[in-house]
Amino acid sequence: MVEAAAFLEELQKRGFTFYTGVPDSQLKGFCDQLTLTLGTGDDHIIAPNEGSAVGLAAGYHLATGKTAVVYMQNSGLGNAVNPITSLIDPNVYAIPVLFIIGWRGEPGVHDEPQHVKQGAITPGLLEILGIDYFVLGKDTALAEVLDTLDSHFLPALREGRSVAIVVKKGGIGPVPSSVVDNGRKLSRERAIQIILGRASATDVVVSTTGKISREVYEYRESVGESHERDFLTVGSMGHASMIALQVAERSPGRRVWCLDGDGAMLMHAGSLALIGARGPRNFIHVLLNNFAHESVGGMPTIAGSVDFLGLAKACGYSGSCRVDDETGLVKRLAEFNEHKGPFLLEVDVSTGSRPDLGRPKTTPIENKTGFMGFLRKVAGEVDGKVDGKADGSR
Repeated sequence: MVEAAAFLEELQKRGFTFYTGVPDSQLKGFCDQLTLTLGTGDDHIIAPNEGSAVGLAAGYHLATGKTAVVYMQNSGLGNAVNPITSLIDPNVYAIPVLFIIGWRGEPGVHDEPQHVKQGAITPGLLEILGIDYFVLGKDTALAEVLDTLDSHFLPALREGRSVAIVVKKGGIGPVPSSVVDNGRKLSRERAIQIILGRASATDVVVSTTGKISREVYEYRESVGESHERDFLTVGSMGHASMIALQVAERSPGRRVWCLDGDGAMLMHAGSLALIGARGPRNFIHVLLNNFAHESVGGMPTIAGSVDFLGLAKACGYSGSCRVDDETGLVKRLAEFNEHKGPFLLEVDVSTGSRPDLGRPKTTPIENKTGFMGFLRKVAGEVDGKVDGKADGSR
C-alpha cells in the first residue's frame, strides 16, 4: 500500500503540479490528500465529468508545456474515450496525460453489479487505447511505482504518449476525510422519505446512482412497500434524467419523479435543455443537492456556484423552486398538483449518511422486470392522459 501524502509529494517532485478529475471511492485517499494539500483551486480542479478532465489536461499542456494528472474511476473511461482517441492520442495532437484510475470490478474481487463489466475490460480497454499502465495494489511499494514512473512513464510522456496507474482496492492508503458539514440540517434520506411518502400510488421514481438509490430502496423496505415503482439507476452517473424523460413521455398517465444529485446533474447538464425542450408535463426533477460527491468520498462539487433554478428556467422548465428544510419541502410538495412539468425542485440537504445504510438486495434485472411490470399494469388502470394531452409534451 502506498501512502497518499508520499505519493503526491513524489509526483510533485517530478513536475506534476496540476491535477483534475472526478472522485472515486477507490482513490479516496489520493483525492482526500489532493484536497488537503492543494485545495480546489488553480492546481486542482474537480471536473464535471471525465471527458472534461481530459480537455482541461489538454488545455493545461498547450498553455504550459507540462503534463497534467487526471484521476477517475475506471467507469469514467467511457466518458473519456472520445477525447483520449480524438484529441490527446499520439496520432492527433500527441498530448501526454498521466492517468490515475481506480479499478472497480476487478475480476475475482466482489463488487457491485454495475462495475463487473467495466472491471473486466479495463486492462484491455487501456491496451486498445494505447495507454501503458502499471497496477498498484495493496502489496505494492512506493519504490516500485516510482521506478516504473522514472524508467518508463516519464520517457513515454515526453514522447506525447499517455500512461496510467491503475489502483486496486487498498492500493493507496486513507487520509483524514474531506467530507465537511455544509451547514444544512435536512438529511438527504429524510428528504427522500418525505417525497416518496407523498407520491401517489401511480407515480414512479427514477433515482440516480449512489446513495440516493440506496436510500430509496431502504425507504420501501422500512414501510413494507414493494420496489416495483422505482428504477434504481445503479450505474451510468448523470443519465437518470434521460431514463426518466422517456418513461415520462411514454407513460403520460402517471407522474414521474427523477431523484438526481448535484454531481450527476453537473456531469451531463445538457440533459436539462432536452427535458425543457421536450416539456413533459408529468415530469418532476428533484435535485438533492449536498454540494459534494458523497457516494465516492465527499469531495466538493461546484454546485455552490451554480444557479440551478435559473438554469432550469433558461432550459425551458415550466417552473422551479428551492427548499432547505422539512417544513418548506412539505409545503412545496403539497402544491405540486397545481404545477405542470417539467418542474425542478432543488432540495439542499446535509452531507453524510447513516453508517448502516444498506444496499439493494434485488438484482438490476429483478429491478428492471418489476418496474416494467408496474408500468404495464398501471397503464391499464389510467386513462393515458395528463391534463388532456396524450403524449406528455407541450
